[in-house]
Amino acid sequence: MRKRIIVVDDDASVREIFGIILERAGYDLQLISDANEILKKNFRLPDLFILDKLLSGLDGLDICRFLKSQKEIKDIPVVMVSASPDIGILSQKAGADDYLEKPFEIKHLLKVIERNTMADRKKAFVE
Repeated sequence: MRKRIIVVDDDASVREIFGIILERAGYDLQLISDANEILKKNFRLPDLFILDKLLSGLDGLDICRFLKSQKEIKDIPVVMVSASPDIGILSQKAGADDYLEKPFEIKHLLKVIERNTMADRKKAFVE
């Protein structure tokens, strides 16, 4: 069964790039441009969320905190994405399971996704 990933990014070109890469890698995707759809829970539960830190009018870290506070969603891994060199620390504080610092290589993206969608996955951050 194909793993399902939700990518939340308000930049259409970034969503398109994620879409091309991840569909070719065999993942089912839902690409979301408006983070309010996450707050309204207008989605089917995925195996993984990929959230950009900077979203129109919202902070992706706040969306991460929201997801991790929801009983039925909290165990679904969240990967934060940002060009900020502090994204690792910020992601960990927000409860994310992993992060990607832009720019990143496709190989690294796929490795991060794979380790976060495995049944016996371990968080990238040590608690």
